[in-house]
Amino acid sequence: MEVNVQKAVKLFFSNSSFEMIYNEALANALDAGANEIHINISLPEKTQLQNLRLTISDNGVGFDDVRFGKFSKLFDVEEQTHKGLGRLVYLCYFDSVRIVSTYDGGSKKRTFTFNDEFKGDCTIEDMQPSPSGSSLTMEGFSGERLHRNDNINPSHIKALLLENFYMRLYKKRLNGERIKVLIESFVEGNCIEAILDTDLMPDFTILPLEHQLDLFNSIDLYYSVRETDELGKKPITAIAVDERCHKVEIIDDENFPAGYEMIFLLISESFQGAIDESRQNFTLSGTDLGNIKRLFREGIKRVINENFPRIVEANKEREESLKNTYPHLCGYFKTSDIGFSSYNDVLKDAQERFFKDQREILSATTLSDEQYEKSLALAARSLTEYILFRQNVISKMKTLDKNNLEADLHNLIAPKGSEFREGEFYKDLYRNNVWILDDKFMSYYTVLSEAEMNKIIDLITDGEVKDSDDDRPDITLFFSADPTKGDRMLDVVVVELKRLGIKAELNSIVEFQLDTRTQRLAEYYGKKIQRMWFYGIVEFDERYETHLVNNGYDPLFSNGSIYFKSKIVYTDKTKSFGVIQNSYIMDIKALVEDAFSRNEAFLKILKHQFENTQ
Repeated sequence: MEVNVQKAVKLFFSNSSFEMIYNEALANALDAGANEIHINISLPEKTQLQNLRLTISDNGVGFDDVRFGKFSKLFDVEEQTHKGLGRLVYLCYFDSVRIVSTYDGGSKKRTFTFNDEFKGDCTIEDMQPSPSGSSLTMEGFSGERLHRNDNINPSHIKALLLENFYMRLYKKRLNGERIKVLIESFVEGNCIEAILDTDLMPDFTILPLEHQLDLFNSIDLYYSVRETDELGKKPITAIAVDERCHKVEIIDDENFPAGYEMIFLLISESFQGAIDESRQNFTLSGTDLGNIKRLFREGIKRVINENFPRIVEANKEREESLKNTYPHLCGYFKTSDIGFSSYNDVLKDAQERFFKDQREILSATTLSDEQYEKSLALAARSLTEYILFRQNVISKMKTLDKNNLEADLHNLIAPKGSEFREGEFYKDLYRNNVWILDDKFMSYYTVLSEAEMNKIIDLITDGEVKDSDDDRPDITLFFSADPTKGDRMLDVVVVELKRLGIKAELNSIVEFQLDTRTQRLAEYYGKKIQRMWFYGIVEFDERYETHLVNNGYDPLFSNGSIYFKSKIVYTDKTKSFGVIQNSYIMDIKALVEDAFSRNEAFLKILKHQFENTQ
């Protein structure tokens, strides 16, 4: 051979796949005029891949002198649709290929071994006339693994060959030629087979597309859509180049309902030669390939819209789902992508375009009237994004495990050990969830480190009866400013979760604890505490609710049970300094459902705005 085989294999097929063996073998058999091809896979033990043997035979014209001469010279081809390199892929996976071929009406037999040392040598024998054809036996598997078991699965191989040769096989069928491919595997004593038969191929409908890439060649969409009982049937979308079909990602698998077999092939003389020497990559420019994919998608969409209302309805449901789930991105979703790209990709693209607009406005030194209007819309969308985040927090609250409610709810309101500092509002926006209690607390932030928090909790709970599982109250404190700096008077929010299932007598201790904690916090911080908002999350029973009413607590409107009381708590009996104490005793339902109702109201307003401005 005039080209070093070993170097050529590494140069042209460094990124090959095992499946390419079947594609090249079928292409060569069809080039030889074969109409019956047999693929035989033998593997006695899966753990001994070195014994894998692949035999591919056909009833073509065989390796006569002309064909053998071309085989012996790389790049020696008769027409543009052939590359003259396909056979090299055999040596990517096997050490040698033994080829036995009868030709000249079966009167001659040529035998040779194709390997790294092949120099065009062969032996020729005269024979009694017999059917012509060729047999390629590949042995000496050189890989460490197959990567995919499907590579020796007849059903997968059949689907692969159809996908790559749909157009060529379909044209032969139209010309009255019948092609049969028998695929058999003998693996660990099990025999499995599949048959590819052009007589069983579907008929294609041709849709001429209105646009084209050049002045001379039109583009046609060949398609076949039919119902099937076969599960997991994926749509095929491919571009026909040089008598083969090359798959392109036009429709994500998740977008098609089960029960359909769909094949879409894009055909044009404009595509000829637009593939590299190894038939692995398009040589079209990024712009041209992008335009082709756009035309392809428009053609498929037209077919679906005119013929398949079930799929159209499913796409509309996807669009509504996106708008309802992410209303702040309404107007940013590419509706042309819905039903083609994956749900996540459509969402990601919309988010990126939203962020791009945000960056444009934020980086502008001055705003035109148009940019000003745009900035208002972006602000509303950003707010909606935050409200959606809050909905997710509330949804998570609804699913909390009652057995671990204290710790989980604590971490939802504010992760244990967290610190929220002034000047980092936006950074902490998605961690500080004290809005769950009341939206007026959104500007509060925790200034205590974990060590300081432990110290303060030990101080304000000194001498109390411990009722939590770890003998430590589950308390979160939020301050309106840094209590360790300046002389500014402060408000503080205290959240405590009482363990579920405790008796009413123990729940009632909370009022005495509350007064003590109010006093101790005020004293510890130099009497800078002017108001304290206390939230106790408890489990109610009738006795405890009666106790609250008898002690001046008033029930408030709520989706659950909530009682409120406001009073002044003095730090000593002289009444020289007092702290306003606003206390709320509520159950978990009131906490969750009331937060949901407030947040849902915001979301409805924002959704309505976006729906009316589209």
